[in-house]
Amino acid sequence: MNTFQSVIIAIVEGLTEYLPISSTGHMIIAERLLNVQSDNFTKLFTVAIQLGAILSVVVLYWKKFFDFTKWQFYAKLIVAVIPALVLGKLFSDKIDELLESPLTVSITMLVGGIILLFIENLFKEHSIAEEKNISFGKAFIIGLWQCIAMIPGVSRSAASIIGGMQQKLTRPLAAEFSFFLAVPTMAAATGYSLFLKHWNENGVETKGYQLILSNHNNLYAFIIGNVVAFAVALLAIKFFIGFLQKHGFRLFGWYRIIAGTVLLAMIAAGYLS
Repeated sequence: MNTFQSVIIAIVEGLTEYLPISSTGHMIIAERLLNVQSDNFTKLFTVAIQLGAILSVVVLYWKKFFDFTKWQFYAKLIVAVIPALVLGKLFSDKIDELLESPLTVSITMLVGGIILLFIENLFKEHSIAEEKNISFGKAFIIGLWQCIAMIPGVSRSAASIIGGMQQKLTRPLAAEFSFFLAVPTMAAATGYSLFLKHWNENGVETKGYQLILSNHNNLYAFIIGNVVAFAVALLAIKFFIGFLQKHGFRLFGWYRIIAGTVLLAMIAAGYLS
């Protein structure tokens, strides 16, 4: 992966991480279109690039994240992230396999788009408008919903926002809690990929950070990619909250349907393998 490819993929990550359209799915397709080699570093980069996007949430909501007097806020995030930690560990290898499948992305994009078109009608009651009113039980259930996004193309943001609305959170609060939950979820996924997971590199078990440090290209791609993802994600979050309050999910639903259909056509025509 060269610097240009890493910047393009980082822009895709920053734009899509907090929108309900699947950042992982878009990065997989972007990598195929850019002819990025499907190796261990590419798989690692697809996960580790989320580090920059994580920091954008912390910066935007720094008052919330650094108000240590409200311990329940942190406790709720810990409870909500438990399902992802357990299932992510159990199905890590299977998830890596799915990261190589544009067909999976195409189908889940299409199905997810149809769901977004009707989500407003499914969950009409929104009685919880403040984070303090989210119970630990509701936080855990939202965390279960988030796990659906382990399938590439589903969208972690969409799954957790839908989970929040199913638990009677308002649209803006469901989106904000999804942003908050992204921090421990993606930090855990990135940390696992960098420091705990064993990558089979030419028959040698290698840690993720060793892959990054193995050559200058990998190191530059990792650093530049995260910086770009951070900057772009800052703008995307601000846009999404305002747009969601005014227009809801229908536009994102139609986008997913169109994108999924186009991707299926490209696969059928042999442009994506």
